Amino acid sequence: MDLKKFVKDIPDFPSEGVIFRDVTPLLQDSEAYQYTIDALCDFARKVQADVIVGPEARGFLFGCPTAYALNIGFVPIRKPGKLPRETISVSYDLEYGSNILHMHKDALKPGQRVVLIDDLLATGGTIQAGAKLVESLGAVVAGMAFVIELDALKGRELLHDYEVMSLMHY
Repeated sequence: MDLKKFVKDIPDFPSEGVIFRDVTPLLQDSEAYQYTIDALCDFARKVQADVIVGPEARGFLFGCPTAYALNIGFVPIRKPGKLPRETISVSYDLEYGSNILHMHKDALKPGQRVVLIDDLLATGGTIQAGAKLVESLGAVVAGMAFVIELDALKGRELLHDYEVMSLMHY
């Protein structure tokens, strides 16, 4: 299936010169969404995932249904102040500043095989920070899966130690 037919390009959003890749049309089409989740499941099975981890917020849109379909757990990675129990955190740099991600301290067990899922791989900073959280709990990053990869931003290079799969490339 040509998933690019279900992605809308929004020029100059969120700022001038940026082309935002909007996946909401993909989410709205049952066949395209199911195809996407099935492909993510295939990857997670291949790398023998025990649990899916996804960053807020669009990682939830693809990670949760993947975990459900595989009958395995889902662990959210959230922004500060969003998780109610004790958390671990990691800060990371963005092109335009920095950010902090949190995960519950008891979210993963040592040795669990994790697939991190997000909608978009750009520079790789967010997912690399997520991998640091996973590994700090003794779990293993079995792979990383994305719906879209922006090849020009070379995020995959930052993730050279991991198995990375993307469904679409721009």
